[in-house]
Amino acid sequence: MSFSRESTRPLLTPQNRRLRHLHGIYIRNLTFERHAFTTTDDVDLSRGSPNKLDGLKNAPQLHHSASSSDLSHRPPKPRRRSTNLANKSPVTRQKQLEEAIESRAADVFFSLHVQGVDDPIYISEVGTRSTNFDFNFFKLTHADPYISRSSQVTVKVWAQRRGEWLFLLEELVDLRQLNFIGSLINHQFPPNCLVFHLIDGVYTLELPSRVPDPKQGPALPTSSHNALMKLSNLEASIQDALATCESVTGQIDTVLEKIPPDALPAEEEKVKLVNKSVASQQRKLKAAEARRDQLKASIAARRTAIAEGRAAQESVEQDVEHARAKLPASRDAIATTNDLIRGQRRRICEELTRVFPITQAPAAPPLAFQICGLPLPNTNYDPTSSTASDDALSAALGFVAQVTNLLQFYLSVPLPYPISVYGSRSSIRDDISQIADTQRSFPLFLRGGATAQYRFEYGWFLLNKNIEALCVASGLKVVDIRHTLPNLKYLLYVCSAGTDELPERKRGGIRGLFAGKLKGRMSVEDIGGGGGGSSAGGSRRGSAESDAATKQRDELRKALEGQQQQQRGIEGNDSKLGAGAAPKRAPSPRTVEVTPPFEDGELRVTLRTKGLRESMVK
Repeated sequence: MSFSRESTRPLLTPQNRRLRHLHGIYIRNLTFERHAFTTTDDVDLSRGSPNKLDGLKNAPQLHHSASSSDLSHRPPKPRRRSTNLANKSPVTRQKQLEEAIESRAADVFFSLHVQGVDDPIYISEVGTRSTNFDFNFFKLTHADPYISRSSQVTVKVWAQRRGEWLFLLEELVDLRQLNFIGSLINHQFPPNCLVFHLIDGVYTLELPSRVPDPKQGPALPTSSHNALMKLSNLEASIQDALATCESVTGQIDTVLEKIPPDALPAEEEKVKLVNKSVASQQRKLKAAEARRDQLKASIAARRTAIAEGRAAQESVEQDVEHARAKLPASRDAIATTNDLIRGQRRRICEELTRVFPITQAPAAPPLAFQICGLPLPNTNYDPTSSTASDDALSAALGFVAQVTNLLQFYLSVPLPYPISVYGSRSSIRDDISQIADTQRSFPLFLRGGATAQYRFEYGWFLLNKNIEALCVASGLKVVDIRHTLPNLKYLLYVCSAGTDELPERKRGGIRGLFAGKLKGRMSVEDIGGGGGGSSAGGSRRGSAESDAATKQRDELRKALEGQQQQQRGIEGNDSKLGAGAAPKRAPSPRTVEVTPPFEDGELRVTLRTKGLRESMVK
């Protein structure tokens, strides 16, 4: 690196130059020859051959003049030429050039030393194969103050030639004696010249200092003689004041030395420090006691929790032991229940196959089926090519929707798209797809129009997706979801298949109470038990429903008997009235006005069969 910017004048005065201001060192014109205390002639002679000096001493000093005739016969002397390499081969010239460079170029590094410090304070990097070296900049501002404030430094230069390191140069430099040269350009440096780069420019000892040109600028106003005298008087006054202050300070120190020291303030400070230490230790003691109590409570809670956990663990172990004894029976019960569920599902699917028969359509291509005698195509419905009417198609889809809706309960497989079964006006709903249509209910029947055709086809597609979900849940693989009836028939066939006999339907009728509002005219015999063979009261004897019905009939019978007795009393009172009063007509003994105790509101009764809960009726 070189400092190429031209500096006009130094910023540091010579007495202020220190090592902390040194940023870099350059080496110019590296040479390995010694030139100390020699003249130019001696240097020139030393560079020639060893016999040249002896030849000059032995040569005659005087020469006789030659005549003109002799000059014509004297052979001319050969002229010395400096271009001896002109006729040489390129290899020879290259070799001689490398030898010339090898004699001057070398690998060089330097180290800085300060007097009183054994180790070098800085070692530079190694500059390779050159005669002029620009080493990297460095900073000594963070060094020891003894080093950074020193103004003298010893520079030692080491060089490597032909693989061997040798000590080349050692020079003690006083930074205060350096000459300011400004920059590295336009200077003829002597051999092995050390150039120092400080914060304000380039310095060296070998070259004279460059006198900077006077800086041209406008004339500045200066102070008058009176102002300078005032400043001088003010400075003298300040110096007198400082001297007086030092004198008074010395007198005060003398007086204080004569007065014996008072130990009371120091003891008071010690007492305050001890009190602070005691208070701090007391606070730490309270915190330690609180921590101890907290740990005790935590340990007690953990012991209680451990005891409870052990008790719970023992109880669980006992339950596990009891459960292990019951495990085989529970597994057998589960297996039996699963077999019963599987058998009931087979029976239900077999009955669905009988109720909704799916058969091959007559005079139709393969995989063309009909349900309950109504044909249903497999592909998208095309009104122009289909032979079935809209009503027949809607009715067939209604049957399929009803069978699919029933199978989701019997097979315990919830359908992804809920179905609303209304016969030939059934519909299906899509609540999970992202569609632009706000109306998510799609009909399974045709109403007319292009929009109705699209919504009908999409509803048919959702119905096929429900059938596919039922097949997948049953372990079946659907080849084509557009085959509505074949997939449904395949599902029913697989669900009803089995080698065991189909279980019988469990016997039992509808178990329930009277439906509707028991209000109006009722017969005593019908309530009292004369109608024991009715279907409404035909619950099985001994069941919970039969007991509840019997209890209600008893309460209702008591209420009716009370009203009849009250009516007879009213008739007896009327017979004692005068002859002008017309007696009231008594109601028929077998037909009375009944007001049951549960008159207000409606009675909702749940009608159930054996193993099946139906919808509630009013």
